[in-house]
Amino acid sequence: MVASAATKLQAQSDPQQEVLLNGLRVLIWQRPTEADVLVKLRIHSGAAFDLANKSGEMTLLGDLLFPDPATREYFTEEMQGRLEVITDYDSMTVVMKGKASEFPKIVEILRNALLATQLTPEIVANVRDARIKIVKDTSVSPAMMADRAIATRLFGDFPYGQLYTGSVESLGRVDRADLMLARDRFLNPNNATLAIVGGVQSARVLRTLRQLLGSWRKSEQVVPATFRQALPPDARTLIINAPSDQSTELRLAIRGLARSDRDAAAATLLAEVARARWEKLVPELSRNPVFVRNDARLLPGMFVLGATVNNSLANRAMAGAREVLKSLMASPPTAAELEQARTEVLATLNRTLAQPEGLADRWLDIDTYKLQPLPDQLAAFQASGTDLQRVANRLFNNAPVASVAIGNGEQLKAMLGDAHAELLGEVKPRPTPVPTPTNIAKPD
Repeated sequence: MVASAATKLQAQSDPQQEVLLNGLRVLIWQRPTEADVLVKLRIHSGAAFDLANKSGEMTLLGDLLFPDPATREYFTEEMQGRLEVITDYDSMTVVMKGKASEFPKIVEILRNALLATQLTPEIVANVRDARIKIVKDTSVSPAMMADRAIATRLFGDFPYGQLYTGSVESLGRVDRADLMLARDRFLNPNNATLAIVGGVQSARVLRTLRQLLGSWRKSEQVVPATFRQALPPDARTLIINAPSDQSTELRLAIRGLARSDRDAAAATLLAEVARARWEKLVPELSRNPVFVRNDARLLPGMFVLGATVNNSLANRAMAGAREVLKSLMASPPTAAELEQARTEVLATLNRTLAQPEGLADRWLDIDTYKLQPLPDQLAAFQASGTDLQRVANRLFNNAPVASVAIGNGEQLKAMLGDAHAELLGEVKPRPTPVPTPTNIAKPD
C-alpha cells in the first residue's frame, strides 16, 4: 500500500517552470484535452504581517482586489468557474477558474486587480463594512471556538495567536493608509508565484503573461517573516463556559515545527501515531470527533490534540492526551503503528495531488515555505520509528503545554481542580489583608 502510494506521488508530472523579467515565477501544466484553465497566484506573505491590533488587514486587502460583485459573477455565471481570494497566516492566494478560451481575459482581470487596486476611501469603507458584516454573521461552533482559543492560549500576541480573518474591533481599526502600505510592501511579482493548469499552450501562456503582467513592478526588497517569539503559555487549563448539551471541546497544544524543518514530515507521522494511541488509551474517543494535527507553518506552528467528549470524560481524556505525549517520548512507534501512519499520510497526499488545485498548491507551497522538491518531501515520510521518537522528544520534552476546555464551566472546573484550571472571566474575591506587626494596635 505504501509503495503504491509512493509510486503514484512520484509519477505526478513536473510543471514547466519560467521566470519573467520582473521576478514572477510561473508554473505551467499543459492539459490540451481540458476545456478549463485554473490560474492560482500565490503571494508569499499573509496575515502574520497584519499590523498590531489590526488583525484581518491582509484578508481585507484580498477582498479589495475584486471589490465589484460583477467580476465574481462573470466567473460563476459566464464561465461556470469561480473567483476567490484565500488568505491565511502565511500567504494570500488568488484562485481563478474559467474557460481556457478566455485565458487572456482572465489574466487581464488579474492584472487590473494587482496593478490598479481600487483603494478609494469609498470602496475601502464599503468593503470593510462588508467584511465586518461577514464576521458578525458567521456562526461560531464550539469546535471553532476551541481552535481559536487554543491558538491564542499558546501563542498570545504572536501573529499565529490572532484571528487572520479579523474581529469586528480589529477590522474597524484598519484604514486606507494601512492597506496602501500593505499593497506596496507585499503585492509584488518577486514575492509571488503563478500556477496555471489546463487547456492552454505554454507559448500562449507566456506571451499573454509578458504582455499583461510584464509591467507589474518588482519590489526592491521582500519583507522577511521575523517576529519576536511569544512568551510561554499559562500552564493551567483555560475553561470557557459555553452552552452545551452534555459535551465538552478539548484542545491541548505544544509549539511545533516550521514547514521547512527537516523533521516536519516525521512530526506529521507522529500526529497519526498519537491519535491512534489516544483512542487506544481512552476507547470512548473512537465514538467521538477526535484529531491530532501537526500544524506546521512558515514559522514554527503547533502540535495540537483535540476531541469532542462527554462532560464526564473530559478529565480522563485530557489526562490521556498528556500520557500519550509522554509515551511517544518513552517508546518509538511499533512497526504496525508506523505502517498505519504512513499509509494514512500518503493516502491523503495522493488525494490532494490527484486534483489540479491540490497539485498546484503543493508546488506553490515549495516557494511559500522554502521546501525541498516533491521527491525529497516524499522521501522524508520514510522516517523510522527511532526518528519519530527523537522528534517527539524534541517537541514535547519540557515543552510548555497549553490546554483549553469549552463546556459547562462549573462542572469542568470541579473536575480539573481549582489549582489546575482558569475559568475565563471569573473574578476571584480579593483576599482580606492580614495585619502586619507594624499595624497591630498595641494594648494600652
